[in-house]
Amino acid sequence: MGRVFGFLGVVIVLSIGMYVYSRQAQSSSAAAGTNNPKAAINITGVKSDLISIATSERRYYATEGKYASFDELISNNYITVARQRPPYTYEVETSSSGFRVVATRSGDDGSGTPARLSVDENMEFEVSQ
Repeated sequence: MGRVFGFLGVVIVLSIGMYVYSRQAQSSSAAAGTNNPKAAINITGVKSDLISIATSERRYYATEGKYASFDELISNNYITVARQRPPYTYEVETSSSGFRVVATRSGDDGSGTPARLSVDENMEFEVSQ
């Protein structure tokens, strides 16, 4: 009788675990700004690229004492990120006190992805629909 209850306990725990896992998978794609898995993967890649560019910008500032344009980061081999990840294109906006790396979506995308994502010198993201 003890083995039956042990087996039922394992089945119940596995069921609860699978339920929690499925809810997490749904919420992770929703947190990326869409319920479309392909679009969620694309947004995750764009955010990764933005972090990479922002980190390179911070390294450039530590070395040179000023913020660099996107072209300067590429020419000085600080980044190897492409200028775009379709349908997004990247640009760097600099000032004497900071920078903002911006990814802008071209065209109208029906997948629910944000039109614009950006990250600043404090590594804070901003999303615009």
